[in-house]
Amino acid sequence: MDSDPPFHETYKTLLAVEESFTAKISRNNLDRHTAVEEHELPLIDLSRLGLEDEAEKEGCKEEIARAANEWGFFQVINHGISRDILDKMREEQVKVFKQPFHNKCREDKFMNFSAGSYRWGTPTATSLRQLSWSEAFHIPMTDISSFSALNTTFSSPVELFATKVANLAQKLAQILAEKSGHNSTFFQENSLLNTCYLRLNRYPPCPVPLFGLMPHTDSDFLTVLHQDQIGGLQLVKDGKWIAVKPNPEALFINIGDLFQAWSNDCYKSVQHRVVTNPTKERFSAAYFLCPSYETVIESCGKPSVYRRFSFKEYRQQVQEDVQNHGYKVGLPRFLV
Repeated sequence: MDSDPPFHETYKTLLAVEESFTAKISRNNLDRHTAVEEHELPLIDLSRLGLEDEAEKEGCKEEIARAANEWGFFQVINHGISRDILDKMREEQVKVFKQPFHNKCREDKFMNFSAGSYRWGTPTATSLRQLSWSEAFHIPMTDISSFSALNTTFSSPVELFATKVANLAQKLAQILAEKSGHNSTFFQENSLLNTCYLRLNRYPPCPVPLFGLMPHTDSDFLTVLHQDQIGGLQLVKDGKWIAVKPNPEALFINIGDLFQAWSNDCYKSVQHRVVTNPTKERFSAAYFLCPSYETVIESCGKPSVYRRFSFKEYRQQVQEDVQNHGYKVGLPRFLV
């Protein structure tokens, strides 16, 4: 298909490795697909936050904090984003990814995105274990606003979605700060329109059992995810990989590295990944609550588990580790 990235051609050397080695990799990767038990994440009804009953409000906040501490992931319903908005956003997302591949690669000219926002595969991959079988648009929130007048068909539902999930992320961050004993304005002051972004993801069908997205933690404060019903998202719980059961009514929330450091390990940023489907494509959209590069992250508890560091320093360390080792080390680099 003209819209698909040239995965097979680009990675033919990795895909055509010695047959016995390929079979071994396939078996190992197949285990990742089939030998992982499916679970429902903690489910939190956010409508309780709007009730007059203070006990119900506090109970909801406690559940949010408990899930962030024990799981690092949870799902929310009655989140204030209608099914109509979610469905229209997904329709426009599909249209964007169905554009010819050469148009997507020249996104600044053909699609009113910033140059470099379209990414696919893993350019640095030296083995199938390091390959992410996916494509994505990384769209700064400022870009979503700036091209709205140029591409109203696309931007109207996506901009509405992005605005609402941004507000939701801030609300959840404030609740988590409050329940950790720090009623802070830190997130409102440091996570602004020009520091946060939306990532639209597509995971094409893959005949070989590979990762759609390699195991990782998010390098942000908080992520809000809307996914389809294909499945494939997995995370680590109690040292084991589990599969996340899709929920058409829910948005999925996960804690990022920066929140774990800021909360002094009160909340957990856990490893997660996406596995491919052999016959079906998968779509998702993720909003990342990020600070400016100059923002300094300092643990709010004492004694501090982590030393002070800037977001810029953290990003540079992650990039250096990926380049030198092929994977992200993350927060252990910043332990006191």
